[in-house]
Amino acid sequence: MGRTHHDELAEFSARHNFQGKGPLSVALVVTQHAKTMGLPLRPEALVTEGGGQVLGLGKGAVQVILKRHGIDRVLAAEGGRTSRGSLNHMREYVDFLNGLKRDIDLDAIERFWIDRVNAFFAGKPFKIRLDASRSLRMVVRDVIAQAEERQKAMRGVYYAGAVLQHLVGAKLDCALGRGFLQHNSFSTADAPRERPGDFFLGDVAIHVTTSPGESVIERCRENLDDGHRPMLVTIQRGLGVAEGLAANVGLADRIDIFEIEQFVALNLYELAKFAAEGRKTAVTDLVSRYNEIVDEFETDPSLKIELRG
Repeated sequence: MGRTHHDELAEFSARHNFQGKGPLSVALVVTQHAKTMGLPLRPEALVTEGGGQVLGLGKGAVQVILKRHGIDRVLAAEGGRTSRGSLNHMREYVDFLNGLKRDIDLDAIERFWIDRVNAFFAGKPFKIRLDASRSLRMVVRDVIAQAEERQKAMRGVYYAGAVLQHLVGAKLDCALGRGFLQHNSFSTADAPRERPGDFFLGDVAIHVTTSPGESVIERCRENLDDGHRPMLVTIQRGLGVAEGLAANVGLADRIDIFEIEQFVALNLYELAKFAAEGRKTAVTDLVSRYNEIVDEFETDPSLKIELRG
């Protein structure tokens, strides 16, 4: 498979969140259908008679494909077949395959998804070292740096953005208690314009991004027009960019822009009541809540954080 097709697959995977066990199962099975039926595929031909499942999507079919590549581990107990989202993933992937213009090497495309499956199985949690000599800002910076490094090695999967979003969500839950805000997977939060932001509390719309651009500033303008107060949380190098973009459109004094390290670290000090032992507890509680959010809303276990003493 040429580099261009690899790039197209990586872009498709990122855009449609094909990184968990369910979507990966769909990609493998639909690629197999393309091999046997040929392209273009008809989405309606890949739906079971009852209309509620993707044709052939189940543990057995997925494991047969994995076995060809020497993989014995079970990707998904049900192959994702009972997930309502699987039908949408199937249609999205069929559209993608049908839209490829050049000579299509389906074996190479299958290998792309097998590489993603191997990465899914091999994914290890990010690590935070609890060391009294390190600043709390460095604890936050370290886990984001790990996510960015993994992102470089796994093009098209936005680990840093997911970590940033769920760290903010965990921090807010630790500060306010659970039940005050709605969490979402990284791929859905603040995606369409159904919500004012990634999080919404009181009249505050919170946007979380590693790469602030004109679109998020426009979202902030819409928040203001709707009577909400916009807040933007980003990484250190994004802070100046966000402030500059806000100034360019006359919103510099109307958007609260925070850098993630300070946003989280200061709250940890407050939760710890500025005591040494309390800081360890606060970090442990933050990581515990973060991992719970990942468990509930993400399909990639490698997004979790492991605490080391």
